[in-house]
Amino acid sequence: MLIDCPACKKKISDKANTCPHCGFAVGADDADAILEREKRKRYDQHQSLQTQSFVAVLVFITGFGLLYWGAPEVGGTQHSIGMLMLFLGFLWYVVNRARIAFIKAKKFKF
Repeated sequence: MLIDCPACKKKISDKANTCPHCGFAVGADDADAILEREKRKRYDQHQSLQTQSFVAVLVFITGFGLLYWGAPEVGGTQHSIGMLMLFLGFLWYVVNRARIAFIKAKKFKF
């Protein structure tokens, strides 16, 4: 199985004692410690994307609020900012959800 080198993050065999790319002594860590580190890295990345998704929803809702409660005139500054926030919040959310789905799909590869 291929894992990331703890030092240079390049792919190496889990049975290698040293990284062929940077020479880091991987043999000091056992396979369980390496797998736990990989799981933690994936978990941290997933949590970061979840937080970003939440912020994206807040941006979207703020844009909606500017358009709904502010009753701006079409073409005005408030209308433009509201539409921009709606668009960016929606796009950011969709991209983050796709990235989360990709991470989950990658998790189940063998």
